[in-house]
This record gives sequence, structure tokens and C-alpha cells, in this order.
Amino acid sequence: THANRAIGIPDGAFVLGDDVVLSILGEFAFLPTLVLAARLCPPGVEAVLFATLMSIFNGASTVGTEVGAALTKYLGITESNFDNLALLNVICSLSCLYPLLFIGWLDDVGGKSEEEQGDGSDIVLDVPTGSAETKGER
Repeated sequence: THANRAIGIPDGAFVLGDDVVLSILGEFAFLPTLVLAARLCPPGVEAVLFATLMSIFNGASTVGTEVGAALTKYLGITESNFDNLALLNVICSLSCLYPLLFIGWLDDVGGKSEEEQGDGSDIVLDVPTGSAETKGER
């Protein structure tokens, strides 16, 4: 319908704007996952965990795109046939709820806030003081 042209937005700017806005919103949607991962992460493996999460996220995105394309083809949706588009929309919308089936696996994960866990000032390190010989006292 080119309604964007009616309000003075060229097609190129409209497509780019849509892509940028969706990317930014996608990053905001991913923040709770990163916060949960930060709470679960043992010290010293933060980079590995982040790289693994990004790999899984990118792999899932690729699988989702391919499944969507397969569903589109299976339902016979083409550039001129939109008969099953509503069904495809319902299937895609309901598939977003699939992760809720696994929310029970997160019992007590991230249950304590940073304030409840403390700031680390109560951690006592047992550092050996050394013998008299290492201090220069013989």
C-alpha cells in the first residue's frame, strides 16, 4: 500500500528503520536471559558462558528461520496465495510460548538478589603468611 510514502518516509528508510528497531528490541528482550546467566555463572568462566549463549541464540535463530520457511512452503503460502497466512501467524505466535513449558526447571535459580548475597566483603581468604625464612628472618 506504500502508506509510508504518504507520510514522507522513503521505502529504503522504512525497511532500514524496521530492521534497526527490531534488532534493538530483540537485544532488550535477551537481557533477562543474560541476567539469569550472570547469576548462574561460576567465577572465571564468564566469557565461555557468554560465547556459548550467543552460539545457542544464533543457532536457534537460524533454526527458527528455517522452520518458518518450511511452514510457509508446507502451508502453500506464496507471493500471490495468502489463504493459510492466518494459520501460519497463529502457529508462529503459539510457538513463542513453547519455552514456558520449561520454566519449572528454573526453581530457585537466581532466587537471591545481589543484596541478599552480599557484596563479597564477608569473604575471608586464608592466605599463608610464609615462614620466618621467607621473611628474611633467619
